[in-house]
Formats: sequence, C-alpha cells, structure tokens
Amino acid sequence: MSTNGVHIAAYPYPTSGHIIPLLDLAHRLLTRGLTVTVFVTTSNLPLLQPYFSTHPSSLKHLVLPSPDITAPPQKRLPATMRALRDLHYPILLQWFRSHSSPPVAIISDFFLGWTNDLACELGVPRLVFSPSGAFGMSVALSLCHDPPENDDQDINFQVSFPKIPNSPAFTWWQIPAHYRSLKGDLDLEFFRNNMLSNTVSWGMVFNSFVELERVYFMHMKKELGNDRVWAVGPVLPPENGDLQEYIVRGGVSSVPCHELMNWLDARPENSVVYVCFGSRAVLTQRQMDVLTAGLELSGVQFVLCVRVPREDEQKQVNADHGMIPDGFEDHMVGRGFVIKGWAPQVSILSHRAVGAFVTHCGWNSVLEGITAGVVMLTWPMGADQYSNAKLLVDELGVAIRACEGTQNIPKSAELARLLAISLEETRPERVLAKELCAAAASAVEGGSSDTNLDEFIKQLGDLGK
Repeated sequence: MSTNGVHIAAYPYPTSGHIIPLLDLAHRLLTRGLTVTVFVTTSNLPLLQPYFSTHPSSLKHLVLPSPDITAPPQKRLPATMRALRDLHYPILLQWFRSHSSPPVAIISDFFLGWTNDLACELGVPRLVFSPSGAFGMSVALSLCHDPPENDDQDINFQVSFPKIPNSPAFTWWQIPAHYRSLKGDLDLEFFRNNMLSNTVSWGMVFNSFVELERVYFMHMKKELGNDRVWAVGPVLPPENGDLQEYIVRGGVSSVPCHELMNWLDARPENSVVYVCFGSRAVLTQRQMDVLTAGLELSGVQFVLCVRVPREDEQKQVNADHGMIPDGFEDHMVGRGFVIKGWAPQVSILSHRAVGAFVTHCGWNSVLEGITAGVVMLTWPMGADQYSNAKLLVDELGVAIRACEGTQNIPKSAELARLLAISLEETRPERVLAKELCAAAASAVEGGSSDTNLDEFIKQLGDLGK
C-alpha cells in the first residue's frame, strides 16, 4: 500500500501498559510505509530503543519532560492527566508550528483527551488509541456520560448499564474511584471531560479484534455516530518477527530468561500455571497469603511473578504490601519458580509447558493470554479489569472466575481446587481458548484486523493528500 511516507504523531500515556501497545501499533504503521513521530517522556525512552534499528529513518521522536506528581493515590490519575496537559500542550503547539513537515494527524491515548483541543487548534484530526477493549471503553464512557449516584455509599449497590449490549451490571466497589464521585471535585471533573473529549475526536483505534468484541464495536460506532472505529489487534510483535528477539517489553527480567526457559523446558505440556498481576498491582498480605497457600495446596507446578513496590509506595502511610511468606520458596523448590520484578510474560505464556494463567485482567495481559491460547483464572483488581473479567468468563467462556480484588477472596483450599482444574485437558474453557487463539491469529494474518488496518492507513493517506 502506497502512503508516500505520510507523517503522523503518536502520543502514549506515559506508563508501560499504555506505551507498549501504541509502540506495537506504530511498528505496524512504520512497516507499511508511514513516518511516525513518538512523543515520549525521558524515563520511557528505553521502551522506544529497540524500534530504532528496525526503522532508522521513518521513526522519529520528541522527548518531553515528565511532570512531578505529588497527588495521593486515589487522585494520581486525574492529577497526572492535568499535569501532562499543562506541561506538554505549549511545547507540542510550538513544535508543530515550527516543523517543516508536521504530522497530518495525532493518535493519542484515551487518557489524553485534551489533545483533541490541541488538534483542533492545529487544524489536524485527532485519533483516540484505546489500549483497552471496546467493552471496557463502553462502560467507561457510560460512567462519564451518566455518573452513577449512590447516596448511601452502599458498597453492594448495583450499577447497571442497560444501553450497553448484554446489559452488564457491576457492584459499587467494582467501579473505579474516579468514576464514583464526580460532582464538585475539580480533578475528577477534569478527568470526566477529558474522557468525553474522546467521543468527539475524529476516530478511535482499538487494540482488540472484531471476533472478540463484535457487538461492542457495533455499539461504539452507534455511540460515536460514525464508522471511524478500527479494531486492529492484537498488536503484539509477531512471534518470529525481527523485534521479538530483543525487544524489552517494559522492563528487564529479574531472573536470566534462559534460566526460566530451561526450567519450563523440563516440564510437560500444559502442566504449569503462570501467576502475574501486571506492572502496577501490589498484593495485600491477605491476598498473598491466600495465593501462596493455594499454590502449595494445589500440587500444581507454577511460575509466580510478584511486583516489588516502588520506593514511593513503600513510604505510603498504612500501606499493606504483601510479602511472600518465609519458607515458601524453599518448600516449593522444584515445583515453583518465583520472579520478583518484571517477567518476560509473552515468552512465558507462549511456552508449551504453560497451560493456565492467573491474571489481574489488564487488557494487555488478556490479549497475551488469548494469543497464547491458555485458560485464564481471573483476579481483577481495579480499572477496566472487572469488565474484562466479565467478558472472559461470562461471555467468551475462556476463563474461570477465581478472586475479585480484596472483596471476594476464596479460602486457599478453594483457590487450590481452581488452580488444579485449570490444567485439565478436557476443560470447556481450554477448548474455547484454543478457538479464540486461532481467531486472534487469523485476525492479524489477513483477517479482520489487517483489513481494518489497511482501511485506517488508507484514510491517513487521504489526509496526507
């Protein structure tokens, strides 16, 4: 497809879970002839590094300063969104206006809704990049359009969404805090308006695929009033692609990768449970105790990845950061492999020995689990994770509901039972997971996502003219 090097800007929200999928999309655009300038903060520049040698002339970047955020945890997201706007808006405005051949469009993360104002001022279209799925986005936008009211603050209050297909409902504690109390709070009003700006942007691009969320893509097009909604995922690097060998997917593993792979190589097919809660969640002590006891009682072989709290998290008053119980690793020698820090998740999930995945249901992890064809055990913690878990368990049937946040934690014996049955070859979830894995592969190998990407690039090419 000829795009004559059409130049676009890609602006990710500056956390690894948001940057990585947008860089993967940028890689797809670059391989199809576009020129991409990525706006990146200094601390996240290493994530961009592996792409430079593959795209030495067509990949550009602009390094932006990182904001200094001192907000409490529950206000951190809206405070960061506001600080990014205040810090970056004038820099980007000046950069565009002084550039000899500026981008013809901006594609930016859904947490950067204010870039629609920037795009309007510059006279270029802004496209939303959603690192979450269409179901999660449908719920988020509904919460912004019609904030739920729970005057009694009853934690078991039901929030229903009758306008969304399948009329999903969630209990109050499953609704993220920044959607629960919007009235009169300036930070949360900014968050709401920022998210609603996504609905008036020129188009939306999702790291998902039609076969995964067909009814929700139809719903998004209806809500937005146009067909400029493209599902182009999963945008993971190809298994045998040029980036896969050396790409650092958000961090360096805390254990030598070959040591872990050798350990997995010695295990039978579909005999290992992989346990990981993403790049942001830190378990409480109760969660950690139930998890480790469940793993010990289950008899399964496992790889357990636990995140080490950052220094600023360790200083938080009354912080409850779960520690692996003393003696657990010694008891589990030969049966369990423990990683403290970042894990090479894509490599682990794609290993033949791994048959199940205990996940917090962050969207990147969901797509990586689907792409690997493993049975998932869901343990959502916040954000869009409850809607993702509902999609996996109740609608797609590829996952087993294990735990929910700090509210619904089973006894360790029940968790042990779920861990054991997740590896059974005859589980209906395994059959459906393999079918969904094949659908994901087809989507990006000439199927729906490739077709959508072609159409998306064609429209970008038309903008360039």
